[in-house]
Amino acid sequence: MSKLCFYLISPTAEKKGASNTIVGLIFGCFALFNFSASLILGNYLSQIGAKFMFVAGMFVSGCVTILFGMLDKVSSGPMFISLCFLVRAMDAISFAAAITASFSILAKAFPTNIATVLGSLEIFTGLGLVLGPPLGGFLYQSFGYEVPFITLGCIVLALVPVNMCILPKYDSTPSKESFWKLILLPKVLVLCLTIFSLSACLGFLDPTMSLFILKKFKLPTGYVGLVFLGLALSYSLSSPLLGLVSDKLPYIRKWLLISGNLITGVCFFMLGPAPVLHIESQLWMFVLVLVLIGFSLGMSAIPVFPEILQCAYENGFEEGLSLLGLVSGLFNAMWSLGSFVGPILGGFLYEKLGFEWAAAIQGGWPLISGLSTGIFFTIEATRRSSSSSLQNPPGDNEERTHLIGNET
Repeated sequence: MSKLCFYLISPTAEKKGASNTIVGLIFGCFALFNFSASLILGNYLSQIGAKFMFVAGMFVSGCVTILFGMLDKVSSGPMFISLCFLVRAMDAISFAAAITASFSILAKAFPTNIATVLGSLEIFTGLGLVLGPPLGGFLYQSFGYEVPFITLGCIVLALVPVNMCILPKYDSTPSKESFWKLILLPKVLVLCLTIFSLSACLGFLDPTMSLFILKKFKLPTGYVGLVFLGLALSYSLSSPLLGLVSDKLPYIRKWLLISGNLITGVCFFMLGPAPVLHIESQLWMFVLVLVLIGFSLGMSAIPVFPEILQCAYENGFEEGLSLLGLVSGLFNAMWSLGSFVGPILGGFLYEKLGFEWAAAIQGGWPLISGLSTGIFFTIEATRRSSSSSLQNPPGDNEERTHLIGNET
């Protein structure tokens, strides 16, 4: 929804006298409020209740989406800008509540197939990315600014009673564990870097890629959305398979995380491509790189949630809805932080250096994340090997075998 909101409110904001900087801040506040709200709500999910948090988040989100469509009725000036910030802040908090609770409910309902379920749901994320902007643009051009938001808000509100009837209610006891204990685990810190880097890369593409396509390939405006299909479809179609692999073969998750990050970094280096390669950018190559980015993003993003959960179990966290709330809140908070940093840093680099260098520099995030993940898993494997050798020295096993042989 945020991408759709950006395209639709920008012209209205300009008419009301808001600068591009103000418009950027209005949408940046969504990510910041989402970040803080995810941490807080995830910590108190067991007290509030997952079902209530999800339904309440959807209800508030539907209401403020409708209100968002009424902003063009407000007189220009400080009042308009203040209401933009207020509505976006409420939308961010309600979105954080709904998405944090939904992750927890899914993990509780499908404890042995978390990655598979999350990967399957990413099909609908891809559909939203594909269908959202063109449908919103059609409604905007045909019926005006208010209709897209009223339509979307009404759809969300209509789903509230459906979820009230369908979703089960899970009871849980509050946990003594905290976000600080979870996030300070070395493995969780490395995985948080992965979440942040992937989100920052996706956030970078939002304000820059369409401008680059129009300028470089001279495509009509209506065809720009078709280029986005390469990334959205490859991500949504590959996610269920990657989720299934993550659940059936847990030991392969670390390889998916490392490979996905490194491939994403290399693909961003090739997206321009970077000027040092002296390769002329072509449309077919650009689309192919986007397809690879969509697949590599799925390789890294899908295994993260179950890996954080497994790490928490290994470090003594109590199994239950409270822990799921902590993990869900942390995941969404890190994703929101990347969604804030990515567009701001990417937009700045795009203006100063151009898309080719900006994309190459942005690809540094997943490269650093992939290398950090590889180093961490290497150190972890070395420590486990040393520990097992100390606990079971080869001499002891040989002596035990010799004694058993003498007794027989």
